[in-house]
Amino acid sequence: MTDNNETSMERRVMRVMRKVLASVIKDTTPEPDMDHVLSDQTIEDIKACFVLISTREMELAKEAGIAEERPHFSDETRNTKVVQITRPSPKSTKLKE
Repeated sequence: MTDNNETSMERRVMRVMRKVLASVIKDTTPEPDMDHVLSDQTIEDIKACFVLISTREMELAKEAGIAEERPHFSDETRNTKVVQITRPSPKSTKLKE
């Protein structure tokens, strides 16, 4: 099994690589009706890199015992419910005594 420090560093490297690739795509995506500056092969290679990165991230998370990490959308319904807990005021506790 790998050392926690090494695993942590590898997870950081994977995260940075994913962010850099996403930035490259964002910066090179052409306007509608324009040709892409990247070749079709380069685009396919970038997609393959994303697959490798996400696969390795899942392996590292599994090794570390971390539940599967998935993106969440702001309009996505959550499975959990928030319960409001309020403290009784000091006056109400004195009345009961």
